[in-house]
Amino acid sequence: MSFDRDRSSLFVPPSTQDHIKGMLNATVVLVMYGDYQCQESADVYRLIKVIGRQLSVSLGENYLCFIFRHFPQIEIHSHAQRAAEAAEAAAVQGQFWPMHEMLFTHQQKLENGYLVEYANNLGLDISQFLQDISKKVYIDAVNKDIESGLHSGVTAAPALFINGIWYSVGVARRRHRWNIEQLMAAIITASH
Repeated sequence: MSFDRDRSSLFVPPSTQDHIKGMLNATVVLVMYGDYQCQESADVYRLIKVIGRQLSVSLGENYLCFIFRHFPQIEIHSHAQRAAEAAEAAAVQGQFWPMHEMLFTHQQKLENGYLVEYANNLGLDISQFLQDISKKVYIDAVNKDIESGLHSGVTAAPALFINGIWYSVGVARRRHRWNIEQLMAAIITASH
């Protein structure tokens, strides 16, 4: 795993418009482009959660800021776009991260009926949620994330940027697995 300097750096800098866990002025800002229907995206997100907890305990709560941006791969994941829109609809009701967790936890069940069930479980205003989803109110927000990813050189999810620099698992992606030790080392290295 390495920082890939042949690729572009992060085209759209982190901002308060993003979905953020932590503070933007953290020592390390980790941006993930992900797809809710992609198993590898879910796996990487779980690694990041573990790393975030460990770093928070050992180096303080303001060490790592995590940002999630949508990158649904609709050509291979038919429900990813709608799931991303559901996360955005939940965000407007103050429930992005709980919906985000729900979508990754149940990524094999992302059809519309399940999305409504998840929204109901989170106590969202179902009428508003359904209206937002049916009218595709948040498609532009999702497309904005996709566009920023494409401008940064992202071609597939998951894609990580650590302090604005592309971080990859190697050229032959499918032969390499994301690894907690290597990702943790890259995050710590980025802070120096």
